[in-house]
Order: sequence, then structure tokens, then C-alpha cells
Amino acid sequence: MSKTTPETKEIFAVYKQNIDKFFDDVEKSLPQYLQSITNLQQEYTEAWKNAFGSAVSLQQEYATKSGLNTNVPSAYIKMVNDATEEIIKARSVQNKIALATIDVVRQNLKSFNDSTKAFSELNENMLQSWISAWTPTRNQ
Repeated sequence: MSKTTPETKEIFAVYKQNIDKFFDDVEKSLPQYLQSITNLQQEYTEAWKNAFGSAVSLQQEYATKSGLNTNVPSAYIKMVNDATEEIIKARSVQNKIALATIDVVRQNLKSFNDSTKAFSELNENMLQSWISAWTPTRNQ
């Protein structure tokens, strides 16, 4: 359903109506887009978790049926556990950097928006000043 807009022939009003209409539509679609991205990330994570789990299970079954000794020295187990902890720490740092970067971008966009508003006001004031300077005054 689209909003009905009053008929106008003034081009800037038409531009504004269409810009508003476009961004209203963008804002309505954002929650769906974000939910789709979240669902995709969850499916991606689940797929990789299942792939790794299946690989380990297959190798374990092969080793068991083959009679292979799967016991390893405790130093090796410590190395695997330590490596996993370091990978988790690195991923945590990566997530913090990504979130901080997103926040900086958001703040920059807010500053850009504020600057755009201030610039528009400045231009409007300059335009008014020029119009006043060049418009002849009428004697009353």
C-alpha cells in the first residue's frame, strides 16, 4: 500500500515527497534484512559446526574400528587446549574491533548528518542574506 500524496506541480515538493517515500520504504525493509542476515549467520555457524563434528566422528569411528591407539601425550592435549583458548581470545578481540568499528562508523554518520543539517542552515541563511541584499526595497 502506498500513501497517497497530494497532487503538486512544484518540482521541489515532488522531489521531497519521492525522497521521503523512498526512505520510508528503506526503513520498513531494514528489520527484515537484519533478520535475514542473522538467520544466515546462524545457519552458516550450524553448518560448519556440523561439518567439523561429522569429520571428528568419522575419524573416531575409523580409528576405533581399525584398532588404532588414540591416546596421546598430555603435552599434546595441553597444546591443543591452549591453541583453542588462543583462537577464542583472538576471535573475541576481532569481535571487539568489529563492533568498535561499527560504532565509529555510526558516530561518523551521525556527525555527517549533523554537519549536513548545519551546512543546509548556513546555506539557507546565506541565500536569505543575498536575496535581501539584491531585492530592492519599496518605499511605503
